[in-house]
Amino acid sequence: MPANRNALIRYKTIDSCLCNRQKRWTLEMLIDKVSDVLYEYEGMDKGISRRTIQADLQMMRSEKLGYNAPIIIIDKKYYTYENPEYSITNIPLSEQDLARMNEAVEILRQFKGFSHFSNLNDVVQKLESHVHAASTNQRPAIHFERNDNLKGLHHLETIYQAIIQEKTLDVSYQSFTAREVQRFFFHVWWLKEFKNRWFAVGTRNSRDEIYTLALDRMHELFVLEDIPYRANHTYTPDEYYKDVIGVSVSVNVPLLKVQLWVSSQHAPYVLTKPLHHSQTLLEEREDKSVVVEIMVQHNYELEREILGFGQGMIVLSPDRLRKRIKYLVMGAMKQYEEEV
Repeated sequence: MPANRNALIRYKTIDSCLCNRQKRWTLEMLIDKVSDVLYEYEGMDKGISRRTIQADLQMMRSEKLGYNAPIIIIDKKYYTYENPEYSITNIPLSEQDLARMNEAVEILRQFKGFSHFSNLNDVVQKLESHVHAASTNQRPAIHFERNDNLKGLHHLETIYQAIIQEKTLDVSYQSFTAREVQRFFFHVWWLKEFKNRWFAVGTRNSRDEIYTLALDRMHELFVLEDIPYRANHTYTPDEYYKDVIGVSVSVNVPLLKVQLWVSSQHAPYVLTKPLHHSQTLLEEREDKSVVVEIMVQHNYELEREILGFGQGMIVLSPDRLRKRIKYLVMGAMKQYEEEV
């Protein structure tokens, strides 16, 4: 990669000259042209030395930048490309380039559903097409979990812009437990992603309570210009979620000191990827099982996290949570004993 911006401008200017075969370019003409361009774009009025342009030509000929430019001198005076179709802008991608571009495309594709990156979407599509055309057999080295069919993703643009522009939203919303659709004003403060689902967090109407709305439960969404926006001057997302797993936060609910036994099979996963930032290791047993402790609120996501480990995780305390998980497990066992 060029050492600096000026070097890149010089290489592109020299390339443009050598591609123009209607002129015969001497070294002095290249120096003058590069000097003019640098003055136009960078305000440099000192000009470029003969040695600098000669070094640039040598660099373009070399493999250091991947150009391998076929620069020749005719009649010991005029510079041109031996191949009239050559340009440094048309150089083929190496296998290493393709691998890196594939990885970059996989990362950038994660933002394709996010309206703020709508301009980036066009770039990603061009990269995808270019990489595919250059190497149809290139296998991606990175794979991300995503759900392109998730409902509500088309609301991301409206919600994001409402946050940035501090606009109130008119929302038609129906939770999983509600019988009918509710319509209300919503002052959204931030967007939250958890396990491939998106949520909008803010306040409803004139209430002070904080609400978390799932985008996939939104029916309609409109931006209101005449309703004052209630800005957030109290919370940051990091502070708001610091005591929970997931997105369900309860105001003034005390924290639980949750102690969990984890089997030897699951212990490495829990130790290398903690359930919560508060997780501490209390005990390592001879059978390679462990006991860990977390300080969190009791919410739906905590229960799901524990149940997800099956027989590999047992709640030791507090007793109330232990009984709750036991009740859910017993209910699941009963379901398996009955015909569905």
